[in-house]
Amino acid sequence: MIIWLASYPKSGNTWVRSFLNSLLFNKNSEANLSEIAKIDQYPKRSHFINLVSEIDNLEKLSLNWIRSQKILNEDNKIKFLKTHHALCKYKNSVFTNEDVSLGAVHIVRDPRNVISSILYHFSKRNFNEAKRFLFDENKALGKKFDLNDPNANRNIFTVISSWRNHYNSWKQFRKNYLLIKYEDLIQDPHKEFNKLAEYLSKLLNLKFEAKKIELAVKSNSFENLKRLEKENGFAEAVSDKETGEKKKFFNLGPDNDWEKLIDKKLREDIEKEFKIEMIELGYI
Repeated sequence: MIIWLASYPKSGNTWVRSFLNSLLFNKNSEANLSEIAKIDQYPKRSHFINLVSEIDNLEKLSLNWIRSQKILNEDNKIKFLKTHHALCKYKNSVFTNEDVSLGAVHIVRDPRNVISSILYHFSKRNFNEAKRFLFDENKALGKKFDLNDPNANRNIFTVISSWRNHYNSWKQFRKNYLLIKYEDLIQDPHKEFNKLAEYLSKLLNLKFEAKKIELAVKSNSFENLKRLEKENGFAEAVSDKETGEKKKFFNLGPDNDWEKLIDKKLREDIEKEFKIEMIELGYI
């Protein structure tokens, strides 16, 4: 069965994924970016082998979302899958359901900070472009297959919609649902990661020693992950569209402060667009 790690892009999903990798798969609880793929991404092209002939056709792809997840579950093992996909429905096809899923960890971040990361990560020319990305209800990631692209397997049609729609879609998933706010991870990582460990303990009937959790939290500090990327690189880092140079995946983190990085007009636009959701989350 699948436990989803669901988030809008640039909201802390990889940080949570790294912590889980340390806690579940590393005896020493150390962070290791080269092993983070043990917690896979969904969707990927490899998940649809022999299922879809036209994989860049959203209608045909969507018809096989659930089918591909059932195939992943055939080993009868618990698996975590990272996704940026909205919990959407395309025509008569749903992205996922409770029959193939055991639970969902939903990571959310203040859109006033997400926008700066969108600007950097996706090589947007300015904040207006990043705002259109954030507000676009029809937004999807992914591109057609390129044999020479090392990340081709991960470049598949992924519907994310707007920040608002993405948040509202996953909050409806009520089977073993856990909400984690990026800001809480920044402010008190020990509390939030312990909350995640407790969630797993109850859901999977596991017992984690307090020391193991503490080591995993310490090893997955943003500063340490940034150091590991600098020393060893990170396979999931993207390249700048203009220069082709690798961008830092772990870039600003706690230093991404909307009060310092965006102007009043942009702040007001975001707060107006997402007012209901931001009030609900305690952002305004």
